[in-house]
Amino acid sequence: MNPALSQLGTDMSRLSGVRAIMKDIIETLRAGAGQTFINLSAGNPVILPEVEQLWRDCTTELLASSEYSEVVCRYGASQGYQPLIDAIVQDFNQRYGLNLSDRHILITPGSQSLYFYAANAFGGYTASGELRKIVLPLSPDYTGYGGVTLTPEALIAYRPELEIDQENHRFKYRPNFNQLQIDEQTGCVIFSRPCNPTGNVLSDDEVNKIATLAATYDVPVLIDSAYAPPYPALNFTDMTPRFGGNVVHCMSLSKAGLPGERIGIAIGEPEIIHTLECFQTNLCIHSPRYGQAIAARAIQSGRLAEISTNVIRPFYQHKIEIVEATLDRSMPRSLPWYLHRGEGAIFAWLWLDELPITDWEFYQALKQVGVIVVPGITFFPGLREDWQHKQQCLRISLTGTDLELQTAMERLAQVAEQVYGR
Repeated sequence: MNPALSQLGTDMSRLSGVRAIMKDIIETLRAGAGQTFINLSAGNPVILPEVEQLWRDCTTELLASSEYSEVVCRYGASQGYQPLIDAIVQDFNQRYGLNLSDRHILITPGSQSLYFYAANAFGGYTASGELRKIVLPLSPDYTGYGGVTLTPEALIAYRPELEIDQENHRFKYRPNFNQLQIDEQTGCVIFSRPCNPTGNVLSDDEVNKIATLAATYDVPVLIDSAYAPPYPALNFTDMTPRFGGNVVHCMSLSKAGLPGERIGIAIGEPEIIHTLECFQTNLCIHSPRYGQAIAARAIQSGRLAEISTNVIRPFYQHKIEIVEATLDRSMPRSLPWYLHRGEGAIFAWLWLDELPITDWEFYQALKQVGVIVVPGITFFPGLREDWQHKQQCLRISLTGTDLELQTAMERLAQVAEQVYGR
């Protein structure tokens, strides 16, 4: 059967962005019979014993409680499971000195759905035919933002400034406030902090400046905090989460060990939360409740925050240190390579300036030596200008073993030396 698709169906079915890369990776792994690959492409978190045990313990508690049948065998409120909402309110009020009520919280099936709700509730065409933009203030950013809008022309990203430390082969992206436009045509602003794919953490001042620019026009700012404190706390540099006003603090429990349960959390002003909740009611009624019930226990007990700080963060911080040390030791000093400062998340981001080939071709060359990463071109959604930098970067997952990361970076250095030497 080959049913005819609407324009929307065609757009949503298109194999674009990182989906095309992942398809190629899956085919490579299937076809590579007998060849061993070091696969540093995935965003799946490593299953850490302490984290797994936490969720086993919370599941055991749920199964033994009278609450189980109400959680699994009943529909719930669109806003989310009340004990989870209460746990978040209590934790954030105590931790950050806030004055949240349950009306400030929305639980969604993963944080990706949050950006879908917001992009289409606040971005796209108005009833009068005016186009409201979805602004990504710092590119590159999460590739998934490229698929959240039903109005692709509404998505616009801005080229960053590059802060380069040539001697130490490091760099960092900064928002270019001379170019960034947030005005009456802006529907919403979205950015990740810490950033997937680069590990960048916008400074408190940069976040405040973006939020203030948007507040002038009553524009919601969704800060994708999937790697932020208090859980999973995958920040390797100090950062302060921003709350209140036009800011929506968007969380995910995926990197805290629950990617399979799809739990997203939005914290914002009740007017914004209500709009997002209405969107969710029409789309899927409510988020699945089993994951919410065990998450409520993990947060309420304080164990999730403790494990995030003492187990999850040190694990990945050690991994980025291995990547940094191996590249510093293995990459030729004469080559124009720059590693983004590892400030958070579970990825390293490598820029190969003046690369004689494209990132896709370098990715293919790495596969020949048994290493799989992700070409950087997929992480510039909404950035329409022609910029050579977009084809000079690689995302490297920190989910490999210590030996795998070291070996992969040594092989990458050898390929780089060969490519630049041609």
